[in-house]
Amino acid sequence: MALAVGLGFTGLAYGQATTGSIFGTAPAAAGETVMVQGANGATREVAVDASGRYSVSALPVGRYTVTLRKDGQTLASQENVTVSPGAGTQVPFASATAENAQNLGAVQVVASALPAIDVTSVNSSTIITAADLQKLPVTRNAESIALLAPSTTRGSSYFPNAVAFGGSSVSENAYYVNGYTTGAPYKNIGGFQLPYGAIDQQETLTGGYDAKYGRSDGGVINQIGKRGTNEWHFGGQVAWEPRFLEASPRNTYYPHLAVPAPAGTTSYTLARPDLQGVLERYRNNNKQWETIYSAYVGGPLIKDKLFMFLAGETTRTHSTSVQPAVENSLSTVQYNRDKDTKFYGKLDWNITDSNVLELTALKDNQTTGAGSTYNFNYDTLQAEDFRAGNNVAKNNAKFYIGHFTSYITDDATLSILYGKASFDNPTLYGNHSTLPFISNPQYITASKLPAGGFFNDQTNTRWYSSNATNATHGLRADFDYRLGDHDLAVGIDNMHYAASNQGPSQYNPFNPSLNYFWSYRADGTVRQYTIGWETSMSTDQKAYYLQDAWQVASNLLLKIGVRNDHFINYNDVGQAFVDEKNQWEPRIGVSWDVNGDSSFKVYGNVGRYYLALPENAAERAANISTYTYYKFNYTSVDENGIPQGLTSTDGGILHSPDGEFGLPKDPQQVTARNLKAEYMDEFIAGFDKQLNENWTYGAKAMWRDLKSAIDDECSPGQIANKMASMGLNPDDYADSLYGAAYCRLINPGETNTMLIRANAGSGLSDQLVSMTMQDWGFTQGVKRKVGSLNLYLEHPFDGKWQARVDYTYTRGFGNTEGQVRSDFGQSDVSKTEDWDAWQLMDGQNGELFNTRKHQIRVRGAYQFTPEWLVSGTLLAQSGLPQECLGYYGPNGDEDPVGYGPNYHWCAGKRIAPGFKHTPWTKELNLGVHYTPAFADHKLGLNLDIFNAFNEQKATQTDPTQDADVGFVSPTYGMPLYYETPRTVRLSVTYDY
Repeated sequence: MALAVGLGFTGLAYGQATTGSIFGTAPAAAGETVMVQGANGATREVAVDASGRYSVSALPVGRYTVTLRKDGQTLASQENVTVSPGAGTQVPFASATAENAQNLGAVQVVASALPAIDVTSVNSSTIITAADLQKLPVTRNAESIALLAPSTTRGSSYFPNAVAFGGSSVSENAYYVNGYTTGAPYKNIGGFQLPYGAIDQQETLTGGYDAKYGRSDGGVINQIGKRGTNEWHFGGQVAWEPRFLEASPRNTYYPHLAVPAPAGTTSYTLARPDLQGVLERYRNNNKQWETIYSAYVGGPLIKDKLFMFLAGETTRTHSTSVQPAVENSLSTVQYNRDKDTKFYGKLDWNITDSNVLELTALKDNQTTGAGSTYNFNYDTLQAEDFRAGNNVAKNNAKFYIGHFTSYITDDATLSILYGKASFDNPTLYGNHSTLPFISNPQYITASKLPAGGFFNDQTNTRWYSSNATNATHGLRADFDYRLGDHDLAVGIDNMHYAASNQGPSQYNPFNPSLNYFWSYRADGTVRQYTIGWETSMSTDQKAYYLQDAWQVASNLLLKIGVRNDHFINYNDVGQAFVDEKNQWEPRIGVSWDVNGDSSFKVYGNVGRYYLALPENAAERAANISTYTYYKFNYTSVDENGIPQGLTSTDGGILHSPDGEFGLPKDPQQVTARNLKAEYMDEFIAGFDKQLNENWTYGAKAMWRDLKSAIDDECSPGQIANKMASMGLNPDDYADSLYGAAYCRLINPGETNTMLIRANAGSGLSDQLVSMTMQDWGFTQGVKRKVGSLNLYLEHPFDGKWQARVDYTYTRGFGNTEGQVRSDFGQSDVSKTEDWDAWQLMDGQNGELFNTRKHQIRVRGAYQFTPEWLVSGTLLAQSGLPQECLGYYGPNGDEDPVGYGPNYHWCAGKRIAPGFKHTPWTKELNLGVHYTPAFADHKLGLNLDIFNAFNEQKATQTDPTQDADVGFVSPTYGMPLYYETPRTVRLSVTYDY
């Protein structure tokens, strides 16, 4: 197999790959060629070289017929050869010997029950085909498919459907469809994807991709859509997940809590001892039914020349969601109607055998939350009067992609891809209440309540625009040239993003004079909060790369590449506040075909990966933002829950923990002048080996080390101390230090150069202040280190059965999850509470949120008869590390930066993440499929059971111990999210 690489086949999988290769050996003779013909009639023909080797590269993903010819005469042929993205498929005709060369009439395809190991690949990827998806019981989204790959975990349920790769955060991944990026542009959490039935193959990359691709230090989800062929095909599916077959979700109860021992001068008591064991949320009725309708058609518009494929899918979901109990008032129940409609269209034009044009259109219209909200009585557990219409969130996207490929010669290939996309994500409010929201009503002093309690129908603390939009466009061009034992590649990869009216506003559109909400406290006070930062922003991401695939020896391949990325982030008026240049990323991979016959591969990969800041980075960091509150005592509460008889507790001070008073920000002050992008170094070593003619096994070790990150600091006092040590008077720079640029983006742990401007009219010069790690008060820089070892055993599908078992051991530790923070769902990308102050980092060095120490994956299918097939998947994994958050210091009574109980201290003790864990989870999915012979196996009747054992263990718990100083929160340790209850999917399919 490695011999073919000498002819220029690289076969390395990478994030946006939409092509692969076919290669092999044949008897060497003059006039001998190998012809590869796709199902759409496109034909490529190459000569067999003097040593009996051939290779056909840059083939679009799909199925091919491979034919050995001599002077135009067919000698042997193999059909249904599958090409996967970035991978190579071996089709050997015979060993290249002189004896075979003289006996061409006896040439046969060398068949093998076990596909040869791809010795040209040095990456870590899992490819799931459409055939796999027909067999396996998998939830119908890209993330569930990705979870079949080792070293992946579900992200926190604060980020629905998100997936984490190799211990990285959920915003550090890349999504592609047919070569174009489809990640959600605003925060890069999740992405847009194909209709399920239009997926030809999904490649899940967990590491090791080459210099052509970047902008991810997590993983890559790469979907390739189906295309038309010379035969017309059509089909459809109806799938139904009925409510009556769904198991009842578990109710949530307030936990029974122990009172901590006194911490120094602070004694503890339960904030609400009467709530222990009380029902917090009635979930037994929070069920749904879901129906999916899908159809497709594909075939030739002009045989061998022009082809089309169309697919559509609509998912309708009706659900019930009873909200947590609201003390002193009525709770609510929401009846929701969600709809998700997807469209995929593709045209393939074989202009000539050497020039191909592909056009893709993808559309996704999502509507979430339509329906009504009713009052819910926790005494009777019944819905009561209508309260309001639901808020409806829309998320609509359109993608248009053009991809031109020219096979200039057998040695030179040019690929040009251009795409553009538009998004709109308005929120339409069904609740038109003019009242302020009431937060934490359980802490209202009982004696201050009106007779009969209060009623407040407001459900919103902030509002999102009905005109929120986004757009992207991108160009990449790749030129590949084969020169002897070298396959040389050069290219560019550019993207532009622009967003408008994103983020929350503090103004109630139905009562514009109202810009606040009320939050009651366990200490008997109340706060008036004003929070909002709706804004616009844009980004540019540009790169170029050079790469060489060098066949050092007949069985040794060396991949050498380098990539240079340039990231620019702009604020709402088009001024750059981040400009990161000359980010060099070396990528080196090696593959050793030990036996020279593709039966045993040893491989390794070393690479550096930079990550750009998404659009969301401008929010709060570079644009106008407001986060303020006043503190009050109160004498009573009116019938709407609004406090009365207010008196300030501190003389009317307007508080803002991070200086967010709604003022414009200087783009040069909000980031370190020498800011570098986040990047990670990755090291991979592994082997794949054929155990026998039916089984393959292997192992892979991976080490990931986050070398640099971006987050904001909110410690102007530390800068003031450094300026004082420089002989400067910080008061002369107070407007800059404590003004709108109060929080600044830095590289934590490194020396950051901060621009501090002199007060207007002072006559003094601006200052560049060099802040070391010690100047900020930190004792340690960024640390996120993840090591893993994966062992696998696989039996590919042989017409009867298939199976794969993976065991992954992972050790992840450090003080930084990444761009977001999952423990309490903070999605302010690279602006989390981490690194805001050294006290917040004290005690944070521990286990990482997105790692699971042990993971066992099993997937398989068994074809009992031509009509009956059973299948299953299992994901068993140890729990996630838990935290304990409270007030700071040995007395448990300090709040040095005004963040409340968000320090890694509990009851006067420093507690690092991982002091205990959530329980193991074991999710088993089962499938039964019947394709009757009377319908020529084109009709399918399917039954899939998800979470067959109905295990509903907690997957995340509340980490905050303190409600206020000395008061233990009644929700500490309470489950926030559970495993999804058992559901059953019934479906009927027809494929012609």
